[in-house]
Amino acid sequence: MKDYDDKKLKSVTKEGLDMDETDDDKKKKEEEKAKFEPLCKLMKDILGDKVEKVTLSNRIETSPCVLVTSEYGWSANMERIMKAQALRDSSTSNYMVSKKTLELNAKHQIVDELRKKADVDQSDKTVKDLVWLMYETSILTSGFSLDEPQNFAQRIHRMIKLGLSIFDDGPAEDDDLPPLDDAAAEEVDTNRMEEVD
Repeated sequence: MKDYDDKKLKSVTKEGLDMDETDDDKKKKEEEKAKFEPLCKLMKDILGDKVEKVTLSNRIETSPCVLVTSEYGWSANMERIMKAQALRDSSTSNYMVSKKTLELNAKHQIVDELRKKADVDQSDKTVKDLVWLMYETSILTSGFSLDEPQNFAQRIHRMIKLGLSIFDDGPAEDDDLPPLDDAAAEEVDTNRMEEVD
């Protein structure tokens, strides 16, 4: 069913959802867009090719962000179904899977505080961690599956440590050994390879 009572039906999980807006709403939206444009650009730079673009949303009220697909892309449920197929065309699935848009809720306190923090220092590691955490959380809440759940778990554990005021990384596995630098790590790998040969 494509339409009902001369109204075209649209999926709310797809980008380009138009709501009836007054002139005041449109003006307010333009002001918010200008205010949040640096944050959207920063988030796109951090996330790279994981998202096609980062924009402000007019569809969400309670969540800080949501992940939507392009108008003709697969929904989260369709993506799950296609990933479960034994014989699938990987080139087509890669093309369809990659078209996602991260939409931000400008009214949400988390997004507003993240914008303020990013305005102070865009290279802050905490900002990058929070951007990734928001993206990965939006993957889950939007019905998609995580590609690297262990990275998501590590970020969650870091946030839990911050919440519990644990600022050290904990004891090392072997306190007698100094940490390996890159050169030492490469030498160890080379020695192991020689042993295998």
